[in-house]
Parts: sequence; C-alpha cells; structure tokens
Amino acid sequence: MGVIRSVLWKSLNCHQVYGANTNVGKTIISTAICGSLRRKFPDSKIWYLKPVSTGPLTEADDCHVGNFVSDIQADCLYQFDEPVSPHIAAKQSTGNVPSDSELLQSIWSKLSQYADDAPGWALVETAGGVHSPGPSGTSQADLFRPIRLPTILVGDSNLGGISSSISAFESLHARGYDTNLVILFANDRYKNHEYLIEYFSKREVTALSIPAPPEWQPDGGDRQRMTEYYDKLSETGAMEQALGILKTKHEDRIENLASMASRASSVIWYPFSQHTSISAATITTIDSAYGDHFQTLTSTPENSRDPLLNATFDGSASWWTQGLGHGNVELSQAASYAAGRFGHVMFAGAVHEPALTLAESLLANMQNSRLSRVFYSDNGSTGIEVAIKMALRASAVRNGWDVSVKDLEVIGLKGSYHGDTIGAMDCSEPSVYNEKVGWYSGRGYWFEYPTVRMVDGSWIVEIPEALKQELGSSSQYASVSEIFNLSGRQSEPLGQRYRTYIKKVITNLVKDDKRKFGALILEPVVLGAGGMILIDPLFQKLLVDVVRESRDIFGSGGRSHTPTDWTGLPVIFDEVFTGLYRLGRFSSASFIGVEPDISVHAKLLTGGLIPLCATLASGSIFESFLSPEKSDALLHGHSYTAHAVGCTVAQASINSMLVMERNHVWDDFKAEWQDSKGPEIWSMWSREFVEKLSYDPTIEGVIGLGSVLAITLKDSAGSGYTSSISQDLQSRLARGKYREWNIHSRVLGNVIYLMSSLTSTKQNLREIEEFVESCISKAL
Repeated sequence: MGVIRSVLWKSLNCHQVYGANTNVGKTIISTAICGSLRRKFPDSKIWYLKPVSTGPLTEADDCHVGNFVSDIQADCLYQFDEPVSPHIAAKQSTGNVPSDSELLQSIWSKLSQYADDAPGWALVETAGGVHSPGPSGTSQADLFRPIRLPTILVGDSNLGGISSSISAFESLHARGYDTNLVILFANDRYKNHEYLIEYFSKREVTALSIPAPPEWQPDGGDRQRMTEYYDKLSETGAMEQALGILKTKHEDRIENLASMASRASSVIWYPFSQHTSISAATITTIDSAYGDHFQTLTSTPENSRDPLLNATFDGSASWWTQGLGHGNVELSQAASYAAGRFGHVMFAGAVHEPALTLAESLLANMQNSRLSRVFYSDNGSTGIEVAIKMALRASAVRNGWDVSVKDLEVIGLKGSYHGDTIGAMDCSEPSVYNEKVGWYSGRGYWFEYPTVRMVDGSWIVEIPEALKQELGSSSQYASVSEIFNLSGRQSEPLGQRYRTYIKKVITNLVKDDKRKFGALILEPVVLGAGGMILIDPLFQKLLVDVVRESRDIFGSGGRSHTPTDWTGLPVIFDEVFTGLYRLGRFSSASFIGVEPDISVHAKLLTGGLIPLCATLASGSIFESFLSPEKSDALLHGHSYTAHAVGCTVAQASINSMLVMERNHVWDDFKAEWQDSKGPEIWSMWSREFVEKLSYDPTIEGVIGLGSVLAITLKDSAGSGYTSSISQDLQSRLARGKYREWNIHSRVLGNVIYLMSSLTSTKQNLREIEEFVESCISKAL
C-alpha cells in the first residue's frame, strides 16, 4: 500500500541521528553511542543503519562503526560512489535510485528484521544536515517524517554552530519530531557547547558535551588513537547519562501511550458519544498523524516484538477538516510565521494583512457576483449563527418588520444539520441532535426532497413515497453527469413538477398558514451529518429560483434594486462541509448554478490545521445593518476574530488547492469519471469501485463525489441515525489488514462514509477500496 508506520517496538530502542550540519561528527558520535551500549548492555543486540551513503565504500560510515565496535551489525541500504550530496550522487548513479516511499519501506523492513531479533538497540544515521536532500531531492527532515523516529541531534560547537544547531532543532521540532538528546563536542576555543547546553536546558531538552576526537595525523596511528578515544569515551559520565536518557525516554513513551486511553476515559467528555458505551478499550490512542493516516497504538500486540503503532487511514478526514494531509509542512510553517509575527491581535476596528488577503482571496475565487463582504468567526456553527443573524435582519429591515420580531422562521430541507449552537440548531427540524436540548424550538419549514444514489449500476433520482403523487416516480440516468446537467433537465416534466410543487407549498405556508419567513438555508448538493445524502441538484436549484421569484409572497418589500440584491428571501448556503474542493470544486454552489446571498465556509478552509470560519455576504445584506445607531450593527464577535494564525494558514491552504487544480493534479481521477452527457463531475473514488458496490445486495445505494464516499446499508429495522447496521462493518475496517494498517471511519446510522484528502494517492485509495469490498462481503 505504500503506507509506512511510525517506528516503535517495546523490545527495540531505536533513535535517528540527525546532524546540525555536515561534518559535525554524526558517525563518530554514533560509534561512541554504539560502543557505550556494547559496554553497558553486553547481552543486548546492537544495530547501526545508514539508509543512504555517498563516497567510496572504504570510507563508508557503516564500515567505520563496524570497525570500532565489536559484535554489532552495521548496514547501509543505498550506497552511491560519488562523495557529494545524495541527490547529486543519485543522478550520477547507474544503479538503483529509490523513491522516497521505497527508501522508507526499506528502512521499515530492515528495522522490522532487527525487532524480530531483539531485545536491543538501533541507531539510524542520516546524511549531512537536517535539511540535506535525500536521493530524490526531498529534505531529510521531510523524507523521514513518516516513520517519526525519536531523534538524537548532533550539534555543532564550531564557529557559527550555535545558529545551525538551534535552526536544526527548530526544523525538527516544527515537523513533530521528538528530540530526546542533543550531543556535541566540547570546543574550548569558542565555548559554543556551553551556550547550547544552557539553551536546550531551558527547553527541557538535555544537551551533553563530550571530548572532541583526536586530530588526524599522517603517522599511520589514527586507528589506534580512535580506538583509545572510543574506549575512554564509553567510560565517561556523559555517555552513561546519554544512554540513561535514551532508555528512559523510550520506556516513558511506551508507558504513556499504554495508559492514555484509561486516563482519558476518566477525565474527558467526548463529543457525539454515549459514555455508557465508552471505555479504555474503545478509545483510539493516536501517537501522531501524517499524510492520510493516524499512527495509533496497537490494541493487542501479541509480544514485545510486534509493532506498537499502526497506520490508520483517517476515513472521516478528521470530521471533514482534513484536506491537505496531516503534518503538512507548508501549513505548519504558515502558522509558525503568523504566530511569530502577530500572535493574536485585536481585530475590531483594525486590519492586518492575513485577514485582508484571505477575504479578498475568498471573494475572488467564489466567482459569486453577489458576495462582497467577509465576516470572520471561529467555526462552522458560529458562522451559521452569524449568517442567520444577517439574513433575518435583512428580511425584517426590507419588509418593515420589527427587527425584534420573534416569529421569523427559515425554510430548509429535512435532515439538515447546521451545527450545535442554539441558533444553528433552530434552523433544523427536530432530530436526534436537538430534540433533547431544552432550549431548542425548531423555527422553520423543512422540505422533503428527491435524492440521488447509484443502485445496480444506474444513477437514480429517487422520489420519496410522500411526494410521488406530486412529483411522479423515480428516474434513472446512465451517469451522474446527466443528473447535474441542470440546463437540460429544467425543461423536462420533472423540473416543471418540482417548480409547481415548491410554489404551491410556499404559497400555502405564507398565505394560508400565515407563517413569516426570513431566510432560505441549504447545504448545497450533499447533506453531511444528516446522512451523507446527495440531493437532486435540480430540486435545490429550483427551490432557490422559486423563492427568489416569490418576492410578493414573502413580504411587501422583497423587491430588488440591483441584479445582485436578494429577492424573496436571503439565500444562505452552508458550505462548511461541501465547500472548498470537498466535492471537487472550489464552491459547491457552482454545482447547482446558484449564487447565494450568504455563504459559510470552514472545515477545509484551513486544510485541517486550525479552527476558522468565514461568512460571506452580499452588499444588500451588509447594508441592512447600516444605521446611525450602534445597536443596529451586527453585534457579534469572538475574542479571536480573524486571528492571524488562522487567516495565514487558510490562505496557504487555498493557495495549495488552487495550485493543485492549475497543475491538473486530479486529472487521473477525473479521467475515470469523464462523461460527455453533462458537466465535469468526478470522484477520487474509482468509478468501477462505486459501481461494483451498487450491485451488492446488502447495500441500498452508494455515492462517490469529490473526496466523499457514502455507502447506505439495508436495514430491515429501519434507517436513520439510530440504526446500528453499519457498526459491524465499521469494526471490520478498524481491525485492519494483516495487522499492518486499518481504517478509522464514522457512521451515520445505516450510512458508513469514507473521505480521502485532496492529496491522497490513487494507489492508496485503490487498495483501500479492495479492503472495503472484502469487509463488506464478510460483514453482511
């Protein structure tokens, strides 16, 4: 699968040796550590591994270690003859040049062999400095990050070494490495080692100095002098202390991981969880995350030689936030820069570059002629609160209603979910999410709607039983692109029936039932928490059209003055889940050809790194709050409104996604879904896979759109959030494949869904698809 686990075995104490620069003595210190280990732990096995080496074989680092430490296995995986940087040596080589994934797999395989023969110790020594490139040209700090070995940093005590040592440490720290020890040679001339020891002690990292090795002399006695140097060094207190630190850090890490679930079960209140079913055994302990995967504690290692960490595919995209991969260096660096430049600064009545740049970028890339203002909040639910305040005020002002009116309602869709704050909950019909919240008072009318899914190889627009008399029977299409061909479908009889039905319901609600509405709020294209339901996009488009055309129904002041003014009702699109390429496009509004008056964006906005939400609004909405009275303003805000770190990360995230689209990164995925019968609709999940699932007799329907895969299972006891039919399949995915990797997933009743990130590879997703198929066949 090409998925590499982080390295951790109980029986193998393994560290990676990085250098603050080239020629700082990594190999000498590695040799000294190995020699001291041999002396202190004579019964343990000791391994030294050099993944990549350049230069003559006779001068190779693994040869040096093997020559001076007895009874040790010293290995090199890839040797290049030219004594230059690995990326240059690799280009000049006629032999095998490994890709990054091949190199990591080779390291993992070799360490696995060591672990099988443990107990013991292993050192993995890098080449050059922290950012020296590997054979492919990737910085070693990034290249080796997936295995996330705890590190020993060899500092530089020479002139200029303070800066390079601190910079190397910060580079590793920012990428999520644990530096367990800094070690460097004493330098009586510059005393840099004294400064670095004090510097690192303030950061709770132990730094040790050891005597420098003897200088080379042309008398041929170099080997004897180095042998004496290593023998004497192995008896020093510094080396004794170093080994003690490495041993303790290894044991403490394992002990901490082993106890985390039990400790969490007694102090943490989990979201969306019934705690009567939560115990230490059900809690997933995550050590780190990288790319598409968590590194999770193995629940039942059979013996001390089994890996303690498992690669777990983040199948929920960490509650839909993950888009650019865990441990994304560009996002981390963006956050670090903004934190260093600003920290957090007051935003009311002020401006800073990250907030302004992000606002301009969002407005430009939405390609919505209505939107002209950006309001920042901290998450999707509060962004919806802001949107509702905007819309209801705009309706009240334009229609001349008392702005404090309490009976204003919204129009929406059944099964919608807009968040868990009180106002956001009131925009959804009664459901398991809100019906037991005392202050909930669902204020609205929620339309039943036709849904879309693939069944037995065909895409079906399914009319619910309650609407068949009004709308007719379900329709069948050869491709999903046909369903999104809205310009063609509007003139079909079904489109006319949609329009007639929607207008009839609205008229009855307002004229006959005397209900007063202030907004239309929709999750465009796909309902998220409501069950990953793909709604017929034509129904949503015509719902917006009819509402906007019904200006005389909703209020006497509902007329527009410019083409971008709202009419009928302000239209809110909740794109918290579906926006920013989650479904394959920057804005999911483009799928239904509608420009909302208010649009809410979070989740992928920051690529999965930090909370932030942006509520975008039109000029006509904004103008509803203009008045000489302060009390007429939008009196809503957060202490961390438009925090510079979030805005900077969001802009970096958006830039990355736009670059991926411009560089045609997703073209291979799109090619599988290419269809001439409608607009470009595609998924990162393969067309063949989605179609194959649709034929399974245990599956009611399946959708694949953008990064989203949703599988609806047949449940004779009834569907919905309270269904438990999908839990067996969820458990099988979690148990994993060959104890090498597994899949973390979330369920919504009888719906189980998986989400890739936007950086997922085709190879990995195809192997996940095969595993999902096998689990379905066994589970049901």
